Amino acid sequence: MSSNVLSALQPQQVWSIFEGICGVPRPSKHEERIRAWILNFAKENNIEAVTDRTGNIILRKPATPGMEGRKGVVLQSHMDMVPQKNSDTAHDFMIDAIKPRIENGWVKATGTTLGADNAIGLSASLAVLASNDLVHGPLECLITHDEETGMTGAFELEPDLLKGDILINLDSEDHGEIFIGCAGGVNTIATLPYTEEATGENMQGYNLAVKGLLGGHSGLDIHLGRGNANKVMNRLLAGGAANYGLRIASVNGGSLRNAIPRESFATVAVPAENKESFQKYVNDFLKMIKNELASTDANVVINAEETKLPAHVMDLATQSKFINAVFACPNGVYGMSADMQGLVETSNNLAIIKTDDKQIYVETLQRSSVESQKEDVMKSVAAAFELAGATIEHSGDYPGWKPNIHSEILEVMQTVFKNLYGSEPKLQAVHAGLECGLLGRVYPHWDMISFGPTIRSPHSPDERVNIESVNEFWNYLVETLKNVPER
Repeated sequence: MSSNVLSALQPQQVWSIFEGICGVPRPSKHEERIRAWILNFAKENNIEAVTDRTGNIILRKPATPGMEGRKGVVLQSHMDMVPQKNSDTAHDFMIDAIKPRIENGWVKATGTTLGADNAIGLSASLAVLASNDLVHGPLECLITHDEETGMTGAFELEPDLLKGDILINLDSEDHGEIFIGCAGGVNTIATLPYTEEATGENMQGYNLAVKGLLGGHSGLDIHLGRGNANKVMNRLLAGGAANYGLRIASVNGGSLRNAIPRESFATVAVPAENKESFQKYVNDFLKMIKNELASTDANVVINAEETKLPAHVMDLATQSKFINAVFACPNGVYGMSADMQGLVETSNNLAIIKTDDKQIYVETLQRSSVESQKEDVMKSVAAAFELAGATIEHSGDYPGWKPNIHSEILEVMQTVFKNLYGSEPKLQAVHAGLECGLLGRVYPHWDMISFGPTIRSPHSPDERVNIESVNEFWNYLVETLKNVPER
């Protein structure tokens, strides 16, 4: 139910629809009510609407008189939202409406996520279709489901349903920026079996720890040069094995495939006669790593604590192969874009290493906005572990979106922005996955672009959308549709 809190804001047609959406529960994977709401909106406004077999909605509107020869545009947004609330907020996302409020030029929710990601883009799409006074060529709206938890609607989109030539994604979060590319990704998992050997006599057990690293998003932060705990631990183990007779009992580093690992732990055994020299080695190793990471990870901690001697250790041959494979595995930035200065094109994250049930498990995530480069780094990672005798499995493959700085719709939107605001928009690409990459795989002929209003802290109860930026976003969209190229 609409609360009319936003009724005085401009553009009124967008905010009115947005407020209506706020009244409809729509957490990811529970989009039944918002789907019904959208279909009812289409019926009330005489908009052609279909639902595909996976639950996406496609809306269509003919060109306005005189615009029939323009290229067809697909306005794209998603219908779900991330359900997060403060611990002291009583809110059931399955039944309760979002309660928007205005604060210092921003619209926020009360103790919950607002869902401006992506309800503002969805609202703008519906406002365009419901209008009687806008000028545009043939229009379609693609509204995907379950974007936030798996991009399911984009993954399962069928070919031949949409007729447009240009995709305008309305899910970006900084007015004045235009996104023209994103990374695809694939997981590569290596499994290396080992034999357990009884730990020798006159050995001392140690618990080794690498901690205090910043970590971060394995795409957005990969270029910052932060330490990878798995790589650091491997160097520590390698030096201990080569010079002090170290034997590995277990290793456990990293926790998420898309997070740069912050911590790694290992239990090892070292000949008791080498205790003092080994401890000095660990202390010196810490000094070396702190020097290397002084500008990026100054709070790194590395220590070795004596512990009960493990009963078994990894066989020496596999230990050596494992250490060498981790050394050989690429990590971090693999290649930079030649078209967009400062954009990471290809990377790998050595995300997780763990031992369990006489197996070493290594999970990595490769990203690239160029499919052939994604395959290249994937094969490089696989080769490092295959040479050690590991079995390799690839999963979760999704495509990237290579930036096209010669795009027709990009040229139009650059010109429109300059005419409206007197400056050039900032061109961006993100080294992470977006729906555009998946959608472009199904419709490879699409000329794609993404933009949106200014949204801060999405996916958290601090989420807010800037009111003035929504008005500018709307004006930008309206003028862009007037200037779409001819077929």
